[in-house]
Amino acid sequence: MTADAVQTVAKGPRAEAEAAALAIDADPATETLTYSILEEDEDRDVWRIDAFPTTPEEQAGLATVLARFAGLRVVTEKLADADWLAMALSGLPPVRAGRFFVYGAHDKGLVPASAVGLRIEAGAAFGTGHHGTTEGCLSAFDQLLKRRRFRRVLDVGCGTGVLAIAAARTGSKTVLGTDIDAPSVRIANENAKLNRARARFVHASGLNDARVRAPAPYDLVFANILAPPLVALSQDIKHALKPGGVAILSGLLRTQERRVFAAYASKGFRLERRLRRDAWATLVLRRS
Repeated sequence: MTADAVQTVAKGPRAEAEAAALAIDADPATETLTYSILEEDEDRDVWRIDAFPTTPEEQAGLATVLARFAGLRVVTEKLADADWLAMALSGLPPVRAGRFFVYGAHDKGLVPASAVGLRIEAGAAFGTGHHGTTEGCLSAFDQLLKRRRFRRVLDVGCGTGVLAIAAARTGSKTVLGTDIDAPSVRIANENAKLNRARARFVHASGLNDARVRAPAPYDLVFANILAPPLVALSQDIKHALKPGGVAILSGLLRTQERRVFAAYASKGFRLERRLRRDAWATLVLRRS
């Protein structure tokens, strides 16, 4: 932990703030950082990033990332002697994405009776449902569930495990998640137990791990990562899916849609649905 709990606030135009958020997600020094991004003043085009680094290394990494964006005004302040994590969580309200309701312990009593509640705690893993890419994946999955069920599901780059847990909670029999980050795998398995979901998570790089190949072919593959690895994994994801299987891809900006789709179209995938939230895009593709 940092010697003193701190909060870093960065404000600026939407384009700068969204680019900085993407850089935070991509940088190894800040990939586990708890932060939020929101619009503060629509008329003046002011967007805001609130970040809560928990180690000196994370704080230094955040400073390095934000320094690359000259359009942002950055302030770091020491927090008062209080429950600073609760303060961070207060900026993470529950998220409704179709039938799914993602919430933390502080909002346990707000789960609608008609919703599939997914309790996901903010921590050292990406995927609380608040990011446009995670919400996009859940919304796309909700739409697919109106037509069919998916017996075997793979979640590549699982983070907190929220997508795999959503699949397990809605009837998928075999659900496996992978991540290259060991702490994320631990957190995802803890979240699965918390949600009484029959989903398993393993520490693995790519889709060639024997534990990933064993349950294949899958009916559905989630891959909420970044555009470059999505492109690089297009052939592996095709091989992991059965003919007619579905891939839900996210972690990409709208400006990266064409590049990612081209990689999959060349492998025989066709576009079924596109969802957009702010600068982010989610693609639903079907394997031929």
